[in-house]
Amino acid sequence: MRDDVKQLLALQNTDQKIQALEAELVRIPQLQEAAKDRLSNDTQSLATAKSNYQANEIEIKSVELDIGTRKNTIERLKNQQFETKKNDEYTKLGEEVVRYEREVDELETRELKLMEIADDLLSKIAGAEANLSKTQGFVDDEIAELQARLDDRKAELAETKTTREGLVAQVDDEDLVDTYHRLYNKRESQAIVRVTSERSCTSCHVQVTPATYALAQSGAAIAYCDNCSAILFP
Repeated sequence: MRDDVKQLLALQNTDQKIQALEAELVRIPQLQEAAKDRLSNDTQSLATAKSNYQANEIEIKSVELDIGTRKNTIERLKNQQFETKKNDEYTKLGEEVVRYEREVDELETRELKLMEIADDLLSKIAGAEANLSKTQGFVDDEIAELQARLDDRKAELAETKTTREGLVAQVDDEDLVDTYHRLYNKRESQAIVRVTSERSCTSCHVQVTPATYALAQSGAAIAYCDNCSAILFP
């Protein structure tokens, strides 16, 4: 293999490594955000559980207030019964007392159900807090690990770019370097490829001419694929 082709192949390997590192530097923050989203879901679940509990508590207080109001009314009606001397008024007041007592019974039944719901909601809050705590630990560890990987990749990328500068400087032919760059961008990171013993270009998989294959084998000059123009090496 020609020395300049060897140098360009090393440059291509380095460029591919840089490309992979840059892609990972984009992907790692996305993974960190995905981890935060998992935490956000558990945080929202806890907030919802607490909100439901608070709404239930407000309803219990409202029922307790209604019970208290009706009991006060019953007490007032009974006092009026005690003070009245009219039978029909006494009977009417008694009917009102019975009606309010029935409402109190219904409200107290409602209050008991709401208290049962409160117990269930407290259990859900405890479960949501446990899930959040567990997820928080996993997410913190994952984000820390991803951050460490991100820092490593940044350092590796800087080092690889420095290495690349040295590789470019080794190639004496600037026009060849320009050709390499054009082919690398055009051929999806495959500027320099192997040609098989069956004369097949491993980039476009089209068979090259015998003359092109012979040129790649001899190294007398740079051999280009007859179809995709990639630089060939045997």
